[in-house]
Amino acid sequence: MTTWLNMSLQDGASPIMEQLIFFHDHTLMIMLMIITTVMYMMTTLLWNKHTSRFMLEGQLIETTWTIAPAIILVFIAMPSLRLLYLMDEIHNPTMTLKAVGHQWYWSYEYSDFTKLEFDSYMIPQEENQASTFRLLDTDNRIVLPMNSPIRLVVTAADVLHSWTIPSLGVKTDATPGRLNQTSFLINHPGILYGQCSEICGANHSFMPITIESVSANHFINWVSSLSE
Repeated sequence: MTTWLNMSLQDGASPIMEQLIFFHDHTLMIMLMIITTVMYMMTTLLWNKHTSRFMLEGQLIETTWTIAPAIILVFIAMPSLRLLYLMDEIHNPTMTLKAVGHQWYWSYEYSDFTKLEFDSYMIPQEENQASTFRLLDTDNRIVLPMNSPIRLVVTAADVLHSWTIPSLGVKTDATPGRLNQTSFLINHPGILYGQCSEICGANHSFMPITIESVSANHFINWVSSLSE
């Protein structure tokens, strides 16, 4: 999760988010090189009082500054398109989770199990403990096995919502009457936090999402305990 004075992205908890962070740094380095070059040229023009008649009209330099941006855009577009296709791909999911947005809480259904569903509300501030995070912890956490491809199906019961976990690189709109799906894989155990990122009403900022990533054995024991 994000921390105080954090100026960078959250640590990636999935392969897709790690690739998004790499792409972000890759693009920033290209931007840094462009900004450095342009600032150098502007500074030189401001402080240099000499004029070169060969620079007043030159087809070579005009061709260069037309082709160079096109090449730079290719270096940005190729990894971007690769990531877009990877984010839309569903890789043989081991289980399916359905999230339904309400005003203002989330409902979850484990489609592969019988009658395994629950509502998830934010823990009120007066009930917060020392180990809980204000406005981020919920009374019922989503328990998911790590290192397992998860298919997420998202919809809404009333208005537009958006199911978002920044550290997983997942942001899927919840639209009434429509099913949107995405997939993710959590590559380490822990607790991941997110919130609805669509302005859905007065309590929009009070419908958090909490995922508890556990081992496969722990997940099986959790499912068994709920089925008893």
